[in-house]
Amino acid sequence: MAYEIALLEGMAEISAADWDHMANPEGGRALDPFTTHRFLAALDRSRSTGKGSGWTTRPLVVREDGKPVAAMPLYVKSHSQGEYIFDFGWAEAYERAGGQYYPKLQSAVPFTPATGKRFLGDPALRGLLMEAAIGITRDNGLSSLHVTFCTGEEAEALTGPQVLHRVTQQFHWENRGYADFDGFLADLSSRKRKMIRKEREAAHSHGLTIRALTGADLRPEHWDAMWVFYQDTGSRKWGTPYLKRGFFDEIHETMADDVLLVLAYAGDRPVAGALNFIGRQTLFGRYWGCTENLSCLHFELCYYQAIDWAISHGLQRVEAGAQGEHKLARGYLPTPVHSLHWIADPGLRGAVARYLQQERAAVDEEIEVLTDYGPFRKDRREETE
Repeated sequence: MAYEIALLEGMAEISAADWDHMANPEGGRALDPFTTHRFLAALDRSRSTGKGSGWTTRPLVVREDGKPVAAMPLYVKSHSQGEYIFDFGWAEAYERAGGQYYPKLQSAVPFTPATGKRFLGDPALRGLLMEAAIGITRDNGLSSLHVTFCTGEEAEALTGPQVLHRVTQQFHWENRGYADFDGFLADLSSRKRKMIRKEREAAHSHGLTIRALTGADLRPEHWDAMWVFYQDTGSRKWGTPYLKRGFFDEIHETMADDVLLVLAYAGDRPVAGALNFIGRQTLFGRYWGCTENLSCLHFELCYYQAIDWAISHGLQRVEAGAQGEHKLARGYLPTPVHSLHWIADPGLRGAVARYLQQERAAVDEEIEVLTDYGPFRKDRREETE
């Protein structure tokens, strides 16, 4: 069967209907809001990706009889910022040895450490997409191809002698059929249950009003506040925030129903906020910020409000972003995260393969140890093992 493979120059070159049919073939709310056309296009239109960002948008599309049947979100990268499964050490080692690591090719959702499909459309064409992406990498003299935060199924299907499988970890909260937040607390050890109650009491002792906003309840002034919070956190974490102000305007217009914005008010003045995106089964925590440093407010807005909202809306999990062993005590358990890597230089590929083998053993052990030290009652942990 003959397929046409095309490398586009931005999300504007494919219709939302065609892309979303591949990203979310079931229709309805997307499993992963980040691979929808509206999210990726918002990054392009706001110039958060594109010229000067180090993320040059080049979606890869496979067509059959002119109809798109498979695709990958793909970017040419001139650095390793905003990826969260990092390869800085690989780049430094290769360049010390006289190689040129950048530019490279990246299949990812920019600035978004959330697991989701990277091979969209017909699953039978995953191999063709991977071969095409490797061919583009090789033919253009790029150092490597990286597929980050792909699903475990995709990673297992495409790992091979030259395609390396990396396993890292995040902390996710799982809904074990809780009727409410108290049901979740009842699942914890007495010490952790008391700690969370004290933290929630401390957060609410500041006299703030907390509002969870989505859909038609969102207003431009809410995004003005979130932009201030995001800039403060972004400047402290990354030096320069990744997203442009226009991104928030874009998602207000196109993704209001995909967003949960939790804001804390002192009277009429917003003082902190947490931005989440809503998937079919998962609430994805993304950005947090504040203008007043109030005790336990971060835990309340980012973790406990998210759990509360997920339970009341029947979601199965909360993914609270990258890093953070402090999440463990608050009910978020270590979870494997997957990526795939193809490296052109055989010497570097061999060195990375040896490193990944050692890293995976360490990650597996750490997940086991941290899970055992988790906050859940020992009898409950035994029931679910």
